[in-house]
Amino acid sequence: MNKTDIVISVKNLVVSFGTFKAVDGVSFDVRRGEIFGFLGANGAGKTTTIRTICGILNPSSGSVTVDGKDVSNSTAVLKPYIGYMSQKFTLYPDLTVHENMRFAGSLYGMSPTQIDERSRKLMDFIGLPQNLPDPVSHLSGGVKQMAALASSLLHDPELVFLDEPTAGTSPQTRAAFWALIRRLSEMGKTVFVTTHYMDEAEYCGRIALMERGRLVALGTPLELKEQFFPVKPLEISFSAPVQNEVRELLKKEGIASAVFGNNLRVRAPDRAALERACAPFAGKFAVREVPPTLEDVFLQAVSGRKNQ
Repeated sequence: MNKTDIVISVKNLVVSFGTFKAVDGVSFDVRRGEIFGFLGANGAGKTTTIRTICGILNPSSGSVTVDGKDVSNSTAVLKPYIGYMSQKFTLYPDLTVHENMRFAGSLYGMSPTQIDERSRKLMDFIGLPQNLPDPVSHLSGGVKQMAALASSLLHDPELVFLDEPTAGTSPQTRAAFWALIRRLSEMGKTVFVTTHYMDEAEYCGRIALMERGRLVALGTPLELKEQFFPVKPLEISFSAPVQNEVRELLKKEGIASAVFGNNLRVRAPDRAALERACAPFAGKFAVREVPPTLEDVFLQAVSGRKNQ
């Protein structure tokens, strides 16, 4: 990969708060124009990493460059290059969407004419009505999130950070958000998005999995599935309410399991080993191979780290 293709380069990043390492030795690159997914549970270090890349926090050690510039001494230069939609809703609730846009644009030195023109284009792009009359506090959760996205894109940044943009929204809003993310990528924007929804990660070009401040896996969705599941996982379905009892038997045999609806998803050495472990419930369950999901990958990656 050519160096000019790399927009973000993170090398051995450590961010500490006292004795606590929120980010612990993380390294990765983000390529120009890709949708880069940053996954992990709450508290995994995702937001701290983003805030450091944006120059809001300083690294305790390691380095971060954006478009070839060290963020530690280039924050002012990089400000127009970066758009950041925070996990915490940041629009002013007593102002209308347009008033919020005017304020956001003024922070980037945009003229009222530039702001109005850009706002109209963004409302059309995102699918919101022009000049919504109500204060932001009166809008639905989905419209608020869309308005926050518009505000982060107002100055036409090349690199867009979206921190948990669909958290707490409806399935329809989540789908609409990801349609917009794909369109941004098609326009040549680099999109760095965090989420704890594993199904959303399937839309990303590459994914980094975070757990307790560490990077535990990095690759495309297909690469990660092949890496962690060279043999497909097995799923157990039941004809009797014995799921909990079967989980206890599997645990005693050292076979991890996860609940998927009324079924159990497991990774056993082979089908025979699984059936031997479940022998006391013969005739009450069935086993089949299933394609691995990114949730399977995440659970396996986290399990691997806990066993280190």
